[in-house]
Amino acid sequence: MARILITGSSDGLGLLVAQRLAHDGHKVVLHARNEQRAKDAKNACPDAESVVTGDLSSLSETKKMAEDVNALGAFDAIIHNAGLYRGAFRKTAEGIPALAAVNTVAPYVLACLINKPKRLVFLSSEMHHSGDGSLKDVLWQQRGERKWSDNSAYCDSKLHNVMFAKAFARRWPDVKVNSLDPGWVATKMGGAGAPGDPQKAVESYVMLALGEGDGASKTGRYFRPGRREDRPKTVANDEAAQERLMQICAQLSGVEPA
Repeated sequence: MARILITGSSDGLGLLVAQRLAHDGHKVVLHARNEQRAKDAKNACPDAESVVTGDLSSLSETKKMAEDVNALGAFDAIIHNAGLYRGAFRKTAEGIPALAAVNTVAPYVLACLINKPKRLVFLSSEMHHSGDGSLKDVLWQQRGERKWSDNSAYCDSKLHNVMFAKAFARRWPDVKVNSLDPGWVATKMGGAGAPGDPQKAVESYVMLALGEGDGASKTGRYFRPGRREDRPKTVANDEAAQERLMQICAQLSGVEPA
């Protein structure tokens, strides 16, 4: 049986995957933004081993969460599932939008600071194809709130997650690191009218978390629902661009690439 941490697992696909894995006998550690959401998550997935808390829009809480996770011991897999989609700029203490903090900076920081698992998954989206591959003003420090576009920021962040998977896969040959587009499914984030099949998404999560199937033996790849491998936006394969992204996050967070 595997031990798996899933960030952003108090609701949505993260919770569905946690429930599936726990039902199948795996040890699952949930993550929630605060104590109330942690209680809700544990009630929804009572077979989970435990819940860690941390607001991933806060750099200090993200770093503390990494410490808390390491105190729990080794993990077979970590799924960086937490993410924001729509909303206002919501400036963080570092002066960047909350969406960029949660979707881009937090998975980078957690990947660097948490002890390496056997398998690592970064959540992306088909919308990453609309992301800005030039990496200009990645964290909206120049454009600021006046020019804020949550749609553009989301697309960019999902491209960043594909690039993180490829960058960490190069750095860590002993870890299987991949990215996953779960599809557009009916969750709080996706909306009630989303046409995708959530069970097809769960299949891909589970495959990558457990290291099962032909696709799970690969690393640095991009997967879609139904365990299907696909090709990401071409710039995601640019190693120099991957390194620029890592250094931008390192400069903002004070956490050097592992």
